[in-house]
Amino acid sequence: MTEQEIIRILEESGALLTGHFQLRSGLHSNRFFQAALLLQYPDKAEQVCRFLADNFRNEKIDAVISPAVGGLIVGQEVARALGCRAIFADKEDGKLVLKRGFAIKPGDRILVAEDVVTKGGRVQQTIDLARSFGADIVGVAVIVDRSGGDASFDVPFHSVLKLNLPTFQPEECPLCKKGEPIDRPGSK
Repeated sequence: MTEQEIIRILEESGALLTGHFQLRSGLHSNRFFQAALLLQYPDKAEQVCRFLADNFRNEKIDAVISPAVGGLIVGQEVARALGCRAIFADKEDGKLVLKRGFAIKPGDRILVAEDVVTKGGRVQQTIDLARSFGADIVGVAVIVDRSGGDASFDVPFHSVLKLNLPTFQPEECPLCKKGEPIDRPGSK
């Protein structure tokens, strides 16, 4: 898939939006990626996640782990493409934990999957959780890397698309200065 094909899929599904947005970080932007709007279409989710999984096809992965909630479908589809288990970490008291009978054994080869990375904190927490069980982390797979190169991990990191979307401090936001209404589309 080319970058333009990926952008077309994201725009067709309504996942790549244009407007005036307040991000979870508090920053403002004129563009927003809402992965859930892509993932609501199983055929598009499968296509994009299969393309993402191709980066790890030769890694002999035992399981894909995702942080809940955003990474659940991504992890499921990447695991399907790789022919392995899909598990996820729940948030409990502000930390990620394994529940629901999910298990990671020492030496398991684990891939971390997420929908979007901005700063990388949730992905790093997932890596740390899997390593606490003795897992070998083979990489990180995300649909969109919007970190601008700031997110980095000590394992291979692949995304389907790198989006360097402009962000502004609220007091410097040109859209606020124009009086444009703001949307808060994040999951919180």
